[in-house]
Parts: sequence; C-alpha cells; structure tokens
Amino acid sequence: MNNLVKISAVVAVSTAVGFASAMSFSQIEIKPITINKTDSEDDQKKFLQDVISRVKKDYVEEKTDKQLAESAANGLLTALDPHSSYLNEEALREMQVQTKGEFGGIGIEITMEYSLVKVVSAIDDTPASKLGIKSGDYISKVDGKNIAGLSIDEVVKKLRGKPGTKVDITILRKGEKEPLIKSITREVIKVRAVKSARFKDVAYIKISTFSEQTHSGLVTELNKLKTQIGDKALRGVILDLRNNPGGLLDQAILVSDEFLAKDKTIVSISGRNKENAKIFKDKGDETLVPGIPVVVLINEGSASASEIVSGALQDNSRAVIMGAKSFGKGSVQTVIPLEKNHGAIRLTTALYYTPSGKSIQAHGIEPDVEVSDAKIQKQKTVEPNSEADLKGHIEVQIQDAVKEAKKEKITDDNFDLYEKDYQLARAIDLVRGISIFKVNTQK
Repeated sequence: MNNLVKISAVVAVSTAVGFASAMSFSQIEIKPITINKTDSEDDQKKFLQDVISRVKKDYVEEKTDKQLAESAANGLLTALDPHSSYLNEEALREMQVQTKGEFGGIGIEITMEYSLVKVVSAIDDTPASKLGIKSGDYISKVDGKNIAGLSIDEVVKKLRGKPGTKVDITILRKGEKEPLIKSITREVIKVRAVKSARFKDVAYIKISTFSEQTHSGLVTELNKLKTQIGDKALRGVILDLRNNPGGLLDQAILVSDEFLAKDKTIVSISGRNKENAKIFKDKGDETLVPGIPVVVLINEGSASASEIVSGALQDNSRAVIMGAKSFGKGSVQTVIPLEKNHGAIRLTTALYYTPSGKSIQAHGIEPDVEVSDAKIQKQKTVEPNSEADLKGHIEVQIQDAVKEAKKEKITDDNFDLYEKDYQLARAIDLVRGISIFKVNTQK
C-alpha cells in the first residue's frame, strides 16, 4: 500500500471518531440486522432492491426513482475501474460532440485515481494548456468545493460552462509543497486534430486528438508538406503525439496504416473471452511516405490511441520513439446504448496489446530515445582563455564549420527551437541523422 492510500485511511478513521464523539449514542437509531449467508442471484437482486428502497424511504432528502437508479448504475460501474461509467442522455450527447472535435470547457482530458481527478493531458492551444496545467496534475477542488469521490461525469459538469465564464480549480502537483489555484476562463474548445509545419527538409505533423478528422487531416497535411519540400528533398517525418489523450480506435488504426507495410500487425484487443480476441492488421502497402525516416514524439500526456500508434510503429521497426514514457491507458471502453432512452453504459471490455504482445495498460510505451523536456540556451560571451580563442582564430573556425555543414547539407533551422522545444529540436536532428546514415550505407 502506498503512502497516499495510507494517509487517506487514517483521515477516514479520524473523521469517524470525531463524528461519534460529537454526538450521543441516543441519537443513532440502530435497527436489527439479520445475516443471511445465502449467495444466490435472486438474493443479490433483492439485496440491491432493498438498498434502493431503504434510501428512497429514509434518506434525508427526497430522491426520485430515476435519480436512485442512475446513481446505483454509476456507482456499480465506477467501482469497477476509473474508465467505466454510466452515461445519461445528456452525458451521451456530450461524448458524441467531443468525438467530433468540438466542445465547451477548459481543454483537459481526465481520468480517476485515488478518488481524485487526474489530468491525462491539457489539449494544445486551450485555456488549460496556456495556464500550464500538466499531465499528472490532480484536481482536488472546483470553485473551492472538494470534488473527491465524484464521478468523472459529475466533475466534467462542474468544469464546463458558458464560454467567457471563469472556473477556479485547485491542483495538487508532484514537487509542489502547496496546492496551486488556477482561475481559467472557459472557451468553446475547437480541437484541430492535425497541424503541420515545415522545418526545411523535415515534415512535422502534430496530432492533438484522434477524432473523426484525424486520418484525413494527416493525409492532407503530409501531402501539402511533400509538395512544399519536394519528394526527393524530404529527409523525414516527425509525428508529434505529445499531450494527445487519444480518441477513436479506428482513427489510430488508419494513421498507423499509413506508415506500415501490408499485413503488419497494428494492435490486438483481448478481453475476458480469449476466443473473441481481435487482431488489426495493415490493409495496404505504405504509399504516403514509403522508406522515409519517421520519429514519433511522446510524453506523459500521450495516452490510448496515441500509445496504439506509437506501439505499432515501434514494434514494427518503422519509427524511432523519442521523448518520455507515455501515460499507460490501454483499456478498451465500449459504449453500450440502453433501451427506452436510458442513456448508455461505458464499460471496459478489453485491453490493448502492441504487436509484440505487450500490454499498454498501466505500462505505457517506453521511448527508444529518452529525452526530457529541457532547454538549451546560447552561451553568453566569455573571456578568451588562449590564443585559439581570440577573435581572428574563432572567426576562421566558424567559417570552417559553416563550410562543413553546407558540404554535408545539414543546417540548423533555428537555434531558438532548442530553447522553445528541446524535444522537437532533438527529433529534427535525429531524423536528419538517420537520413544521412541511410544515404551513406546505400552508396
């Protein structure tokens, strides 16, 4: 048992003792309990009905049958794991809007851990990311009210609101002695699934989420960059999946398909019944950027569909994975609609496995090249230590270095990139290094 769990247990006991000492036992009505050792299915159904009936009859506030039924369903599902839950009609509509790539809120993907909301990632260019919300942060309060023990859907309702309104969230962050309070202005979150940039001879593709537009956006942006750079001049591709919380499985498969050869395994899914396991394979030969070096950037905020793509390209030796270990969200949730407009249940039904058979759940994807998020800054002018450091000599050395760089056709796009995004700068260096190595070995 870890320290956090131990601390929680101690607090719970202390609270109970304090409560009991503050009231006399005459105030507590103790009703007789009959212990029944039978464990039949009918007994368990009756047990649940008895609990609901007792709450409806004696709870301090009146509750409708619908409220009790939905609460019972959600309690049952959330007790299974952090990702299973009940979706009423409103929550189901919100989920459908989110998968289409546009929704209101502050721009974070969340999960549950230790009865608190944990941030998987802050989506790029959203209010949360601009205010420095990080993967691994825990949210303990919303607008000053404790949210420990609430379901994800209940927390989402508190975080969402009209664009332009503010919400205060209290964050517990590793390494910080005191909680951080962030005041965030809500916006309509329009997630552009795919963005691109050109770094001279390197194509850069940033996938922020795996929504319905992801695969088509990838093809469009890569083709645009190929035209700008030129097929023969293109050194390689950087696929940036940092802080990508995942999304639709079919989009992860389609994206992987663009980089792998026909019949290569992308991902497998296995649940309770091993006979129903599914293996997803590449359907066609790679045509988008065949043979071009690929580097995939991941970090602690890369989860789910991001990990499927990273694992597929890593295990098939199609890309070098660079950055930090991913989040480790490798479970499959199936949304099962219920009859009579009773919403749906989101139920964990299986686990994802990479082509080599490794489970993603709780393990994540380990990068081939670990690169932390750091900065390298230009060194300020220093006093010369020797004759070789004097102006005339250093100028000659710089000129020689420039000539050598032109000879090898390697140039630094912008040294400032090392200060702004060190991981990306290293990825560009790696792509060009692989490209040169391939050219030299083919001579």
